[in-house]
Amino acid sequence: MNTAAADAYLRKARDRHLEELTAFLRIASVSALPAHKDAVAQAAAWLAERLRTAGTPEVRVLPTAGHPIVYGRWHVRDGLPTILIYGHYDVQPVDPVALWESPPFEPTVRDGALFARGATDDKGSLYTPIAALDAVRETAGAPPLNLKFLFEGEEEIGSPSLGPFIREHRALLEADLAVSADGSMLDAATPSLTIGNRGLSAVQIDARGARTDLHSGVYGGAVPNPIHALAALLAGMHDAQGRVTVEGFYDEVRPLSDADRREIARVPFDDASYRAQLGVTSLTGEPEYTPAERVTVRPTLEINGIWGGFQGEGIKTVLPAEAHAKITCRLVPDQDPDRIAGAIEAHVRRHGPAGVSFTVSRFPGKARAYLMPSNHPGLAAAARALKDVYGKDPVRVRIGGTLPVSDLLRDGLGMWLLFFAFGEPDNRMHAPNEFFRLASFERGTRAYVRLFDALSRLTPEALRAS
Repeated sequence: MNTAAADAYLRKARDRHLEELTAFLRIASVSALPAHKDAVAQAAAWLAERLRTAGTPEVRVLPTAGHPIVYGRWHVRDGLPTILIYGHYDVQPVDPVALWESPPFEPTVRDGALFARGATDDKGSLYTPIAALDAVRETAGAPPLNLKFLFEGEEEIGSPSLGPFIREHRALLEADLAVSADGSMLDAATPSLTIGNRGLSAVQIDARGARTDLHSGVYGGAVPNPIHALAALLAGMHDAQGRVTVEGFYDEVRPLSDADRREIARVPFDDASYRAQLGVTSLTGEPEYTPAERVTVRPTLEINGIWGGFQGEGIKTVLPAEAHAKITCRLVPDQDPDRIAGAIEAHVRRHGPAGVSFTVSRFPGKARAYLMPSNHPGLAAAARALKDVYGKDPVRVRIGGTLPVSDLLRDGLGMWLLFFAFGEPDNRMHAPNEFFRLASFERGTRAYVRLFDALSRLTPEALRAS
């Protein structure tokens, strides 16, 4: 491909691309709110039409049990690798609205960035490969490889329809490699390749004591207090050094190799800056691992919420009948979400204080961890594309969060997922004043042109290799 000609086209089309992205961002496609259902459908229709104007010959809006999926296919010729590009067009709610400096669905450019809900997550990021496709079509006539598109409208509510859709349309989605336009770079100056993310298992623990709340003066000291019992149970799930004490929790955890630790150490991480940014005086966790390792490649068990008894102003002398807690575990490769939930259930049965009954229920949305092979040729192709644009080699990162699509595509379609998105962690995703740096958008479009070219030079067999 003539990347210089593509870059020239992108410079010429910059204002038009920003106008189009602005129109996309004006659509309030908040998937979590039923009142926005029509707006979500409008966003799907807008996206489908935009794929058509980019030259995609086959575009469909396909129904699901929830919000629709936008599917596209550009088959250039047999024998070329086929890439499936994933993204999502739904966005988070905007609350609290009062903290926005400009209305969330009236995109505004200031200080070299575009501010709006969805500017980075994921409308701006999703639009980036489409703008790149414009440049490829205009300068080469067609992409150098076969493309498919899978854009969902439920990522912000946990992608409940995506798994069933993948199972039902496996043949339609078949490809050699998936590329995610959802994700981010390490920061605005440092190119990065996300090669893995942690999985998720979530439970709620409910503790029950007496049949009803009791007067603490009359019954306190004789009747078990469910809040005390639950607090003791939860406190016992970690030792003094921060290790999880739930029996079997670490059984499937792979040991970190020296190469793993060297790769993690290449990623900039300053403990003092990290603490100052977060407003904490010290860090915690397993002492034999660095903070960077603890938040990316080690499993965790976190108490996300705990409640029970009187919550109002002042005091009410009550001995509560029940107490509750929510727990999420971030998992690493080979850990099974169901086995971890089962281990927590067994721990509660074994260690729950006497006189209080405990129930453990599992939440949907579980996911396995994902880790792309370090020698996958798609990573090398992406690294070349990023170096050409940023002028430096990218670092490889493993993120601590959970991206269920990686597990869904790997398990449901048997393909690896390459993350290639150009927002940054400071873009206030899910918060007021979300933004996308215009420079990052421009770098992203140029990098996608080069990624298409680099991947086209690989064989389908190489991309499918495990």
